[in-house]
Parts: sequence; structure tokens; C-alpha cells
Amino acid sequence: MVSAFRIISYLEGISYLLILFVTMPLKYLFASPEPNKVIGMAHGFLFLIYIVFAFLIKSEKKWNVKTLAIVLLCSIIPFGTFWMDGKYLSKK
Repeated sequence: MVSAFRIISYLEGISYLLILFVTMPLKYLFASPEPNKVIGMAHGFLFLIYIVFAFLIKSEKKWNVKTLAIVLLCSIIPFGTFWMDGKYLSKK
């Protein structure tokens, strides 16, 4: 399940960066909202899956509430999911 969460966290992080740095400028600078709708829908779906998986992984990885909160917070910080993967999910 951890490997699936790693994939979801990467996809969620990439979709978030696409929204911030590609589709939002397209929407507001070039009046092209269509890419934002498509990527935004995908990101919303991935975000929800990320949250569900974080709660499912909590017991498997034996995270305390503080660690779970950090993992959840990483989903709303740009590049946060990539840092979280290295800190809490990668095999050491």
C-alpha cells in the first residue's frame, strides 16, 4: 500500500504544480480556462485519494498524530508531497 501511496503523492504533487505554474497563468493571463478545468478536476480527485491513503497508511507506518498532520499538510504546500515522500515513505 505504501508504494501506491508514493505514486499517488507524486501525481498529486505534479498536478498541484501544473495548476500553480501552468494552468492558472493560462487562465488569468491568457483567458484560457479550459486546461484549468481538466487539470483541476484530476487534482481534486488525486487530492482526495491522497487524504484517504494517508489515513490508511498511518497505522501501517505507525505514525503518530503529529506525523499524520505533517503528511496531510504537505498536500497543500507546493513541492510538499515530494519532500514528504523522501522523509516519511522512502526506504532507508
